[in-house]
Amino acid sequence: MAFENQVLPEDIPKIDLYVDQVIQLFESNFAETKRHPDEKILTKTMINNYAKGKLFYPIQNKKYSRNHIMLISLIYQMKSALSINDVKQVLEGINEKAEQKELDLEQFYQSYLNLQQNNIAFFENGLTQQVKETAEQVSDVENSEELERVLLIASLVHTSNLYRRAAEKLVDEMVERGKA
Repeated sequence: MAFENQVLPEDIPKIDLYVDQVIQLFESNFAETKRHPDEKILTKTMINNYAKGKLFYPIQNKKYSRNHIMLISLIYQMKSALSINDVKQVLEGINEKAEQKELDLEQFYQSYLNLQQNNIAFFENGLTQQVKETAEQVSDVENSEELERVLLIASLVHTSNLYRRAAEKLVDEMVERGKA
């Protein structure tokens, strides 16, 4: 499984990119994560919707800066578990600070990538444990391969839901603090 795919700061050109170049960058960096070969990682429509929805601060001259690409990468990762509205709320303060040059977005993004590497190791250990525990649950059942597979899938989905709910709770707390 491709767990380590990401747009690294060193992958992002030092010059601003047009939308087609941004899409190409993401396609090449996330190609291994596709479930199906014809699946699109990122499209012009997606990027335009992110821009219209103000998920990242405005671009200049139809070009995307390194900061925009890092923000789009964060959006890409978050949108698989959170609603677009939640992603917008999470990134709102980051966008404002990055646009005003009050935040070194590359340093923030590198911290995110560092956490992501730790998450991969944590996930791999947890996955190994879930596989072992699932096998133990059906060890006394004949021809249990299908049952074991279904239990493992259900267990992984449950774990995913727990993490998604925890993230949503944190988003809700951010929103509440913002309104206070």
